[in-house]
Amino acid sequence: MKIKIFLTLLTIFILPANNLDFSDLVERQKSSVVNIESTKKINVSRRNTSGFPEELFREFGLPMPEYEEPRSRQREAVSTGSGFVITNDGYVVTNYHVVQDADEVVVKFLDRKEYKANVIGMDELSDIALLKIDASNLDPVSVGNSDVVEQGDGVIAIGSPYNYDFSVTFGIISAKGRGITSGRGIGDYVPYLQTDAAVNRGNSGGPLFNLDGQVIGINSQIYSRSGGNEGLAFAIPINVALEVVEQLKDSGRVSRGYLGVQGGEVSSDLAEALGMEKPFGALVRSVVPGEAAELGGIQPGDVIVSIGNKEIIYFKDLQHTIGRTKPNTSVSTKLFRGGRYQTLKIVVGELPTAERDLEVEPKSLDLNYPLGLKLRSLQEESEEEIKPGVRVLEVTSNSPAFGQIFEGDIITKITFKNKTFDISNINDFIKTIESFDTGDIILIIGTRSGINIFEPVEIG
Repeated sequence: MKIKIFLTLLTIFILPANNLDFSDLVERQKSSVVNIESTKKINVSRRNTSGFPEELFREFGLPMPEYEEPRSRQREAVSTGSGFVITNDGYVVTNYHVVQDADEVVVKFLDRKEYKANVIGMDELSDIALLKIDASNLDPVSVGNSDVVEQGDGVIAIGSPYNYDFSVTFGIISAKGRGITSGRGIGDYVPYLQTDAAVNRGNSGGPLFNLDGQVIGINSQIYSRSGGNEGLAFAIPINVALEVVEQLKDSGRVSRGYLGVQGGEVSSDLAEALGMEKPFGALVRSVVPGEAAELGGIQPGDVIVSIGNKEIIYFKDLQHTIGRTKPNTSVSTKLFRGGRYQTLKIVVGELPTAERDLEVEPKSLDLNYPLGLKLRSLQEESEEEIKPGVRVLEVTSNSPAFGQIFEGDIITKITFKNKTFDISNINDFIKTIESFDTGDIILIIGTRSGINIFEPVEIG
């Protein structure tokens, strides 16, 4: 019996050690993973020896000061990243930000061979760049399927952090489908893989392997307060990357699907107010006139719950799914409206090249709900045009609407489960509110500074 227990314990402690031997996997990648060196010429600002601004000398007609450096001079700024070979005839993949604005790009192999690279195409939204070097009989990486990656899977990152060539780190998939706000006013079109494998500056563009030695992602971003690894790294799924690569290879540019909606998440209160059985889906707050959503019949206040066979849980899921859909493709769109589910056929449009410059004009519908509100009918504000709705003049502190509804908000509709009530004047509002019971959660719809609002409020 003691022998059996000993053998069992021995197995428990030995097997994990054997499983953590990745030397063969790493050895196979030595000729596939590369260092990317990009060189950019930048102008050096002139600096005078006096320490005073040139404007003072010009203003008083004094002789110009001497310069420590020539008046016109350029220097080369060199940065490094990582990449990997995807074809035996010289195509290499890296990040957009690794080669952005570079005047020269050099691909360096571990055996010290170097090649000047041509940039075939770049895509800022996915952070992908495709390079071509004049070489043949290369060893491309083996490509896996990022769609079947599971949370908790083991992964290996290989790259050149801080220019230390071919560094290897190990971790797991921490999460899937992460959305990252760019801060540049552009959409979120990459469902990132999150990993705790140590990734630092210089790892960008390098491959993320599964334990079978297949690339399942491209290391792209890190979250760090210190500038170094903190166990939060994000990789572009290889399936998404290859879709971009194929388009860059064919045309040098990327075309993405586009609906033309703005929206957000469905909270539990909002789901209850709408009459949904659970909080999920993408809430449509506004639609862009003339774009796919409007043309296909999508309205503000709709909740999109699936595109084709893809379930939409969060608003980012909608962006990820539509972004990967080819323009002019007809997709089955399931949504929740007026207390029931329905399906529309939507022909997906093409994402404008400058999405951030689109002026979105919200169509009808907005949200707002008042209890403890001082109101005025919009009809009283205009003698020429009769406008339905009420304007909020004052919100009583500690009222049910306090913190949800604000002075100046315009309320046009109230929704409760599968019923919608039009609010044309104060009497409509009071009558509608009186029809609910204490504890009911209603959805106030209206506008705030011209922007649609959808605010859940509990009847007190």
